Amino acid sequence: MRRTEITLDLGALRHNLLRLRAAAPASRVMAAIKANGYGHGMERVARTLAEVDALGVACLEEAVRLREAGITTPITLLEGFFHADELPVICQHALDVVIHHAQQIAILEQRPPSPPLRVWLKVDSGMHRLGVPADEARAQWQRLAAISGVVVNGVMTHLANADDLKDASTVRQLNLFHASCEGLPGERTIANSAGLLGWPQSHAEWNRPGIALYGVSPFVGGRAAEHGLRPVMTLRSELIAVNRLRQGDAIGYGGSWRCPEAMAVGVVAVGYGDGYPRHAVAGTPVLLNGRRVPLVGRVSMDMLTVDLRGQPEASIGDGVVLWGEGLPVEEIAEHATTIPYELLCGVTGRVRVIERG
Repeated sequence: MRRTEITLDLGALRHNLLRLRAAAPASRVMAAIKANGYGHGMERVARTLAEVDALGVACLEEAVRLREAGITTPITLLEGFFHADELPVICQHALDVVIHHAQQIAILEQRPPSPPLRVWLKVDSGMHRLGVPADEARAQWQRLAAISGVVVNGVMTHLANADDLKDASTVRQLNLFHASCEGLPGERTIANSAGLLGWPQSHAEWNRPGIALYGVSPFVGGRAAEHGLRPVMTLRSELIAVNRLRQGDAIGYGGSWRCPEAMAVGVVAVGYGDGYPRHAVAGTPVLLNGRRVPLVGRVSMDMLTVDLRGQPEASIGDGVVLWGEGLPVEEIAEHATTIPYELLCGVTGRVRVIERG
């Protein structure tokens, strides 16, 4: 059996939730588990975080999956509804909905008498992705509040640059948001993971952590351990070959890396077909027998190669950690010029999953 697998430490997931609650003890938590729980398994994450106050997903399909799996925790559709025919299903499953565009409000105004629908109004405070313009927030809130059968939970926004603690745009977003909805009834939700851990002025009745729950720093250049977070996912494989090569021998597709001297090169059974980033450059670390060795050559679909000069005793069957325990996924993402979110979400279905804790 090919021993390429992810281990999911569910105890670490619960630990991270407690850590985030401690960082904002007066706030409730809406845990973001969209995109299949950031690659960790949406239903698995929802069950592990059973004591969370609410769950946030991207779309109706994700929410229905959770309800059909027996998850009764309150769920919010963070992208709202896309078409009017979704509304009966949304009411059937008692889902809350984010309203971010006037067209959605027009659809609700034309809806026939129906079961109550709970909504959040999203305000664009500077990210310019989803949300009603800040100068229209009050008028759009009043439209929503006037619709029979619609209950407005409150107002929300999303922080664009909170991952950079030196970026003043977060303060500008917060000021604009508060000014735009001053005096409006209901609760507020602003903070994502970075806001929760780095911008206490963004804490409100609700926070919406995502990446930090999975044991990853939300900050540029940051590491999870700096915030007391533990990685949930560890990607592992093993050496399947050890090759003794000569000086000048080219490694892998394109021969982009050549041996600078006679040396041993190990082949690891993992590649971009498993979700390891193809663009990880030579020098990207892996943990072999608990010690770092560098990637050499190009990552291929099913394999990658590593420099064994630092571990001449390595042999076939030795264990390799690609990211997770002892090797932050943030570091691998930096070597691959991407972000940890993409790596976690990109692990493919052929990788075996092992639960722990």
